[in-house]
Amino acid sequence: MKVWSEVLSVLLILTLGCTIALAQSTASISGSVKDTSGAVLPGVEVTVTQTETGLKRSAVTNETGSYTLTNLPIGPYRFEASLPGFRTYAQTGIVLQVNDNPLINAVLEVGQVTETVEVQANAALVETRSTTITQVIDNQRVLELPLNGRQVTELVLLSGVANVGGVNANNSGIRNYPTTTISVAGGAGNGLVYLLDGASHNDPYNNMGLPMPFPDALQEFKVESSAGPAQYGQHASGVMNAVTKSGTNEIHGDVFEFLRNGRLNARNAYALQRDDLRRNQFGGTVGGPIVKNKLFFFAGHQTTTNVQTPVADRQFVPTAAMLAGDFTAFASAECNNGRPLTLRAPFVNNKVDPRSFSPAGDME
Repeated sequence: MKVWSEVLSVLLILTLGCTIALAQSTASISGSVKDTSGAVLPGVEVTVTQTETGLKRSAVTNETGSYTLTNLPIGPYRFEASLPGFRTYAQTGIVLQVNDNPLINAVLEVGQVTETVEVQANAALVETRSTTITQVIDNQRVLELPLNGRQVTELVLLSGVANVGGVNANNSGIRNYPTTTISVAGGAGNGLVYLLDGASHNDPYNNMGLPMPFPDALQEFKVESSAGPAQYGQHASGVMNAVTKSGTNEIHGDVFEFLRNGRLNARNAYALQRDDLRRNQFGGTVGGPIVKNKLFFFAGHQTTTNVQTPVADRQFVPTAAMLAGDFTAFASAECNNGRPLTLRAPFVNNKVDPRSFSPAGDME
């Protein structure tokens, strides 16, 4: 029992740590509640409901009539404030985006609590308490805007404060995956913080961004620049904060296929024949409820196949002599423009003693 108790304690600590880390991919709501005379109302029960999942969060206003609700998943919400002796105040049309913190104030009128004052708020919520310049690329634009290769990172350029980096702008030459280096607000190409669902998404090798999920699996992302909050740190240029999709109370899904084929392309005016590129990107997503209003699932997959004639290039492979440790031919004058090379000591005569080889380095 003692061992199980220790294991459960560790799991609890890890769970709490993950909850704190994921706070950056959620949103919050704060504000105050007053009556029609402008007097603050303590003890008001404030409830917000995520209309797609049924999630409810509640708080009670303090002695100054203020309240705060944190760690809210992004999406559409309904806001209610109720207090005995007053009509219930209800507001719909509230859409929270990643890392939002809107101010929603309520005014309660005297009446029965069973009476409700409905307010429809379709206008965009304006952030008035932060000096950070932000731009949210919502789900509609993520899905519908054309993307060469479906690399979501390229949509950061829509923020208006970003441009493609200079040297090694395409990270595939450095690592074995395709990403685009983005410079935000005049910063360096590796000066952007990438977050995915609240966790760091920077490559520890070069501080560039790791590949993002394909568009159908991404809900939205926000680009922040100019004096970002201290909660991010690490990089001074800006922040790309992305959130993946989640399931709802309804089952939703899609399948897709994107085709590039030389047979469908016109021949280049300077080419003798059409290109022979055959590229297919296909996959799908599905999400829905496991336990309604409580537990949900979402899954997605994308496969890319690319077939084309290899680009003419030269590659060097080790000879049998080199695999045996003999580099005399490789270091000779004939292979080095008339200038022989000498390997570093203790390799006498440009030969490596095979007895010093490690079995882990066997290339055969």
